[in-house]
Amino acid sequence: MSKHHLGEFEEIVMLTVAILYGEAYGIAILDEIEKRLKRSVSIGSLQTVLRRLEKKGYLTSQLGEATPERGGKRKRYFTVTKYGQKVLQETRDQRQELWNAIPRIALDFKY
Repeated sequence: MSKHHLGEFEEIVMLTVAILYGEAYGIAILDEIEKRLKRSVSIGSLQTVLRRLEKKGYLTSQLGEATPERGGKRKRYFTVTKYGQKVLQETRDQRQELWNAIPRIALDFKY
């Protein structure tokens, strides 16, 4: 078993950052999560998780250029690090091992 543990929301955020490769900033991440998962997320909870994942070394970020549309404010773009990729792979492998261990009859429900 891996020493890394991702919570469900952390995993969703990291996967979404990877999906949005090169375009993963706050609102784009929120929109993508809402579009794909039909799940509403607050900007505050997203920012908290992004900071935590960056602190753990799973994500890195950089500021983009200032734009007039944003009143000169710069967007912070996130990218999954090599370490983050490793953690995501381990998480996927762990979940797949669990799915593979379920006896076929265990999920053969007849209603």
